[in-house]
Amino acid sequence: MRKFLLTAGALGCLALSAVAAAQAPAWPSRPVKLVVAYPPGGGADIGARLLVDPLTRAFGQPVLVENRAGAGGTIGTLSVVRADPDGYTLLFAASSEVSIAPVTVNTLAELIAYVKANPGKVSYSSFGNNTANHLTGEHFKAVAGIDSLHVPYKGSAPSIADLMGGQVQYTFDSPGVVLTQVKAGKLKAIAVTGSQRLPNANTIPAMSESGYGSVIGGAWVGLLAPAKTPRPIIDRVYAEVATALRTAEMRAALEARSIQPVGDTPEEFGRFIQVEVAKWKEAVPRIGIKPD
Repeated sequence: MRKFLLTAGALGCLALSAVAAAQAPAWPSRPVKLVVAYPPGGGADIGARLLVDPLTRAFGQPVLVENRAGAGGTIGTLSVVRADPDGYTLLFAASSEVSIAPVTVNTLAELIAYVKANPGKVSYSSFGNNTANHLTGEHFKAVAGIDSLHVPYKGSAPSIADLMGGQVQYTFDSPGVVLTQVKAGKLKAIAVTGSQRLPNANTIPAMSESGYGSVIGGAWVGLLAPAKTPRPIIDRVYAEVATALRTAEMRAALEARSIQPVGDTPEEFGRFIQVEVAKWKEAVPRIGIKPD
């Protein structure tokens, strides 16, 4: 069995990049595209596809998911940054691009002991250089005092595939992505980053229970629009997403995937992103990560 450490997810709503006074007439009058900067099957992709049906009904126009993976989320993100600010191209973002051989062990302590006994011989995977689970992995190494090798991938799906195949030995990933493999006995869940266990997987201990509660983890996803997108469009998208998040159907779907719906206002989400950026700006020099 391969090992992984869970990162708890949160689903935000919409970040306000800029305010404009004018509103495009009769928006939307054609399909709206949600760009996901990672391959299909990852946490961001799952979250985006859960919104497709309710937003399609609300807008009266098709809502389409476009996966544009590569460079740790940068390629997809830049495609939205450069898109026309007309509300028809949105980024369903993950924390990474906005903010960042088998191991026979059963506990976090055993994993750490194994890596310490085999310095430089154990590998962990990430979604790509400077993504959230890469930084979490490096922070975990620094806090635990271990020496393991980082292997970057172009998203969660190939990372998990090689974890299950034994090419890497552990990773950090979202519960919604990997709990199915855990329940099927294909992966072993070691710990959840943060201070609390997951409600729908409460047999998996939190890192804090082993004395590693200071490890920075937890990934979020949310909806972003290009700068200068008219404020009325921002408000419309926010209102429809917030409505979708309040439905029992959506909450049940998110809970089943261990995603916590938040539904922040654009301003609240903007402040949250600022806090996230500041958090990683302080942590990255201590971890020793350098820009590519």
